Amino acid sequence: MKTVEMEDTYINKIKQINNNGKYAVLTMGCQLNENDSEKIAGMLKESGYEKTDDLSQANVIVFNTCCVRENAEDRLFGKLGEVKKYKEKNGTIIAIGGCMMQEKHIVEKIKESYPFVDIVFGPHTMQDFPKDLYNSIVENKKIEDILDIDGNIVEGIPVVRDDKIKASVPIMNGCNNFCTYCIVPYVRGRERSRNPQDIYDEALELSKQGYKEITLLGQNVNSYLVSEKKNGLDVNYNVHKVDGEDYLVNSFATLLKLINTIDGIERIRFISPHPKDFTDDVIEAIKNSDKVCNLIHLPLQSGSTKVLEKMNRKYTKEQYLELANKIKEEIPNVQFSTDIIVGFPGETEEEFEDTLDVVKKVGYEQIYMFIYSRRVGTVADKMENQIEENVKHERFNRLKKLAEEKIEEGNKRYVGTTQKVLVEGKSKTNENIYTGRTETNKVVNFEGNDEMIGKVIPLKIVSEHMWYLKGAKE
Repeated sequence: MKTVEMEDTYINKIKQINNNGKYAVLTMGCQLNENDSEKIAGMLKESGYEKTDDLSQANVIVFNTCCVRENAEDRLFGKLGEVKKYKEKNGTIIAIGGCMMQEKHIVEKIKESYPFVDIVFGPHTMQDFPKDLYNSIVENKKIEDILDIDGNIVEGIPVVRDDKIKASVPIMNGCNNFCTYCIVPYVRGRERSRNPQDIYDEALELSKQGYKEITLLGQNVNSYLVSEKKNGLDVNYNVHKVDGEDYLVNSFATLLKLINTIDGIERIRFISPHPKDFTDDVIEAIKNSDKVCNLIHLPLQSGSTKVLEKMNRKYTKEQYLELANKIKEEIPNVQFSTDIIVGFPGETEEEFEDTLDVVKKVGYEQIYMFIYSRRVGTVADKMENQIEENVKHERFNRLKKLAEEKIEEGNKRYVGTTQKVLVEGKSKTNENIYTGRTETNKVVNFEGNDEMIGKVIPLKIVSEHMWYLKGAKE
């Protein structure tokens, strides 16, 4: 592990030349991407910049990119065309970071088609952004700061969080799975786990700041520390600050138990686990940890064993269903969310029907559905039998219809029950209505007051709607 030291020097240097500057960070990606953006914002704030949502007023604009789906590229290039005028008029510094910058063909396109971009940096060099920014300002030169090797996990980067109730805490970075459709292992590198003491300290500090819910993040959270074990490294970490006693953390299950001991944190979530690593000790930890939410994200991707094999997912349809049933048996009132890809190369109608069959049998609370998107550099991109777009969309619509039917069916079981709701604030569309979420992440709208914000309160569910429930004080 590394801590930020040299970057503090550049933060101070920028402060000396910064004249009430403003910054904007635009995030294009997953929750890990959003967490990285909070750190980029933290470094800019420490450098003396103030946040603005008006791009025309920003002295520094940072795009934090994702490369999981093709539409992220389209969005980036569209935004670059938009901000070019600010560069020409105001001399705005334009920086692009994130996973997409690990793709050489994207970096080359930026150099050729968007030469006004000042800084390009990858996720492995994010902590060096103050140095890159300073050199770009002072020396007026283009900066390309990208590592092709796996980066270190760096501690001590300042963070700016907009949400004051819920926060994300990364526990690891990278992935060793090499699913054939996914570019992540190539851009984020191999799995590296944070020291549990650092994770515990961050979660403890969040509790002191009044945060009520934390989400543990990783590309494959339930392989936490596994990669270090495989490399023969010492993973018998001792965390020394729980009731004055050592607390051994050597797996994801023991990490969950540790975080569960923190006073003030009322809810713990985690994403994303991998079904092949969902071991019995993880199930036991969820069952016996009162703060770990009973909504489990269990990515399916496809319900067909043949497609799963082509995806390199390392489990079958039958193994997935067996796991879901085991979890249901062990954890009362558990619910599931999932990810599903429609139209993977070679997917037949029968194989797509297998996916619909799993959806019917599991009964997901939430489904994140994606049309397969080819990613340069992945195995699946080179596969034959790519599915026609019209077939992908037809199947997607059928899955969406089934998912909504199951969600509507599931919503009915909430009516008449009392749910513990973490109140997040006022509704964006009605200032007289407040909104929060159940432990299973269902949105609940209700009449309340400002004193409820940030608290977990019991609400009786009086009616159900497709995307929210209506609650009332008992």
